[in-house]
Amino acid sequence: MRNLKYIKTAAASLAAFALAGAAPAFAAVDSETAYVLNTFSFLVNGALVMWMAAGFAMLESGLVRSKNTATICLKNIALYSVAGLTFYLVGYNLMYMDVTGFIGSFSPFWGPDDAEALAGTFADGGYSASSDWFFQMVFVATAASIVSGTLAERIKLWSFLAFVVLLTAIIYPIQGSWVWGGGWLAELGFSDYAGSTLVHSVGGWAALTGAIILGARKGKYTADGKVNPIPGANLPLATLGTFILWLGWFGFNGGSVLALGSAASAIEMANVFANTNMAAAGGVLAAMIVTQIIYKKVDLTLALNGAIGGLVSITAEPADPTIGMAIIIGAIGGAIVVFAVPLLDKLKIDDVVGAIPAHLFCGIWGTLAVAISDPDATFVTQLTGIVAIGAFVLVLSSIFWLILKYTMGIRASEEDEVGGLDKAELGLEAYPEFGQGSQSF
Repeated sequence: MRNLKYIKTAAASLAAFALAGAAPAFAAVDSETAYVLNTFSFLVNGALVMWMAAGFAMLESGLVRSKNTATICLKNIALYSVAGLTFYLVGYNLMYMDVTGFIGSFSPFWGPDDAEALAGTFADGGYSASSDWFFQMVFVATAASIVSGTLAERIKLWSFLAFVVLLTAIIYPIQGSWVWGGGWLAELGFSDYAGSTLVHSVGGWAALTGAIILGARKGKYTADGKVNPIPGANLPLATLGTFILWLGWFGFNGGSVLALGSAASAIEMANVFANTNMAAAGGVLAAMIVTQIIYKKVDLTLALNGAIGGLVSITAEPADPTIGMAIIIGAIGGAIVVFAVPLLDKLKIDDVVGAIPAHLFCGIWGTLAVAISDPDATFVTQLTGIVAIGAFVLVLSSIFWLILKYTMGIRASEEDEVGGLDKAELGLEAYPEFGQGSQSF
């Protein structure tokens, strides 16, 4: 229920009608039809965002070694489930209900209230309460998925899921209330259309703190600073995952129009789809060109993350830019990914799937880029939001990771890491006919 964004969209619609000399009207259809269309938009676009969970699972499965594939699959379906439970128990109310500037309500158990609609009264711009909850919930899981990929191959399953509970129940909804819940950053004028900062950078900051505290995989870095590449097991699977994410992003950004009950809303959603698509294309091509120039070869994994970097970059404002500007914003995101990956390696920060460059660094860039296309946004205000949310997530994530480290432990044993977390955590292999299991027959 990002009401501020919806009000902005509605105001723009009214202004367009007024300029055209038409009688001001919120929608060209009656209020009940608009209610149905708005609800339909939330449900369909929310389903597309949910499908991004499959994209993350396939991308990460392709970029880890085969001995850790089943574990990463389990983590992705588990984190999605955990996110749904925490958002029902506390997250939604904490993010959207009775926000007083810095935090919402701690009242447990969200429940829908559609009494007015069931009685035949439909407010302008209305929609089913559960459709809104569902659309907001699928966003939470995206932030947690970012952490999963970065920390793959060496973190304990239950420790990771414990952090997911804290991320989705506390960190994500509190900072989300500052903007989408109408809190202090919204009042300041900070703008983040679909979550370059509120979703992607939040996941990136949490992943960064976890990677630093957890440490790198065994053998990734040598004592003299040399980087040993650890290739993923299935690049076709990683490519499929990227395409799924690209598809899901149309729901991620398109659904954030928050309306489909007027021509103006439909036009805005179409613009968002087009800009989202072309920003990703720009990210892919920029990553390919930069890697060709620097390394004399094109790197598939960087091209895949270039697409994601472009998508993250445009997410903060996919409606206002022209298609040409969207391509440029996405291309800069793709280039950022190429330069950020070796930077993390120099700092000995092991990010298995390249999630920190694509989601954190590109999330920062995309949020700053809002000031280029949105006349109501300023670089100072956008930077203020980036720093405030970044500091909040860094501090709380560090505290939570350290608590987990010194209580239940977060790092798998060296023996388990070498043998693979599939056998250690799950007692099975993702590809038994090609792994050690095949040798027992």
